[in-house]
Amino acid sequence: MNAPSLSLSRSLGRMARDEWGPLYAAVRDGIVARRWRAAPMTLAAVCLTALCQFVQNQPWGYQFVQNIGSVRAEDPLWLALLRTPLSLFVPALDLPVWGALAQILLVFGIAEICVGWWRTLLIGYAATLAGTLYARVGIAWGPGNPLGLPASDAQVVDTGPSAAVVGLAVYVCWRYRAWFTGALVIAVMVVEVFVKSNLAGKEHLAAIAAVLVLCGCSAVLQRRGRASSVSGLPPIQS
Repeated sequence: MNAPSLSLSRSLGRMARDEWGPLYAAVRDGIVARRWRAAPMTLAAVCLTALCQFVQNQPWGYQFVQNIGSVRAEDPLWLALLRTPLSLFVPALDLPVWGALAQILLVFGIAEICVGWWRTLLIGYAATLAGTLYARVGIAWGPGNPLGLPASDAQVVDTGPSAAVVGLAVYVCWRYRAWFTGALVIAVMVVEVFVKSNLAGKEHLAAIAAVLVLCGCSAVLQRRGRASSVSGLPPIQS
């Protein structure tokens, strides 16, 4: 290997370590220390998603899953909020279920190992709820508004686990300073909206916006906590 190629290889390796090094170390240490017990909530989520997929593909089970876990903007708000927890694990019927299972296993698993199961659920539900509420606001604005939606989208089922997956990916990237990866996830979601302007794509952007707000609030609390520590005051717990 000549000198320019060797220098380029070293530069790329250094960039990869800077981007993914802390995240990789956290995931590796968690798996080494606890093995399969490192992400029990993720394994339960994968099993629950697979179960929902199996049931809703049965003649006797489709309406049952719709009644307990499918959210549409035309539903009463109280009913949508009641169904939202389970909607996180109801995969879209028009997409291959293995894609949803792989996303949950990878992104939920990394998040659970790195930030804990309760924070993973909190961020995932916040992202899902942001998409659900955006759908209602977007339909109220109408297609004449750049952020609006057509009335027909009120009958479309929400995104299921994908909004939570996108939100968690952005949050973990922010937490571990994987700036390029986080920016790439956001850019892909923006391109998705321009290429295929549907409800799911715009709900993904709403989920990202909600997670970025949470990241901003967390950063402010951490900054105030550090300032309090320097001044000798009790730190603010984030």
